[in-house]
Amino acid sequence: MAGRVAGKVALVTGGASGIGRACAERLAQEGAVVVVTDLQDAKGAEVVEAIRPAGGKAEYHHHDVTSEAAWIEVASKVKAAHGRLDILVNNAGIGISASVLDMSLADFQRQVAINVDGVFLGTKHSIPVMRLSGDGGSIINMSSVAGLKGSAILAGYCATKGAVRLFTKSVALECAQAKDGIRVNSVHPGIIETPIWDDIIGTGEPGDNARPPRPQTLDAMTTEAVPLGKKGWPIDIANGVLWLASNESAYVTGAELVIDGGFSIR
Repeated sequence: MAGRVAGKVALVTGGASGIGRACAERLAQEGAVVVVTDLQDAKGAEVVEAIRPAGGKAEYHHHDVTSEAAWIEVASKVKAAHGRLDILVNNAGIGISASVLDMSLADFQRQVAINVDGVFLGTKHSIPVMRLSGDGGSIINMSSVAGLKGSAILAGYCATKGAVRLFTKSVALECAQAKDGIRVNSVHPGIIETPIWDDIIGTGEPGDNARPPRPQTLDAMTTEAVPLGKKGWPIDIANGVLWLASNESAYVTGAELVIDGGFSIR
């Protein structure tokens, strides 16, 4: 089926790579005008250039999701250029692995600022633009299986993703009471082949983030931990986001879409 979000305008934060890029490309394939935002300007431009040759419509904006002023600016640009916003994918996020005894307050606060404050600000400043058309909208907040279950080395990350989960449900109720037609749902990816896992399991470049004592490959961890025995790919999450963005999920709000190969139920 083609054109599942035709005529809609979508904003995807953290859209320059990983799950965000897959979501931007998938929504564009199905007819949406996609506004990609990120701090990685070169990669963001690459996403737009990859979308356009296939007939998709996309634009890129530099965007710090922790800044309210930046959110006001982005929302104003979307309103001015398109007159509407139908889909918001609050995807931007980071993962820092460390024992709660070792994690610095600065790292904890940075993770909260991006993973929680960014979702709050995006929701706050996007709803008024969504209400302009009178057609409702779909807000999709990227949580994680870490928002459903704990992890010994990811207390800070779990805290942020758990916050996104319940924030989503609360805003879903608020929008339902307002009868504005805006649905709000969360997506909970499992082990997906994305750069965030380099920081979490310690396979990336050395940096300031504390890492598990015995780094392992993502494939090895997946084989051991995921019932389906394989890792997921960004497109697996993007397909779920597309469904929540489309009218096919018109009766779904406040829900958790878990896409994890059974990881969270093992």
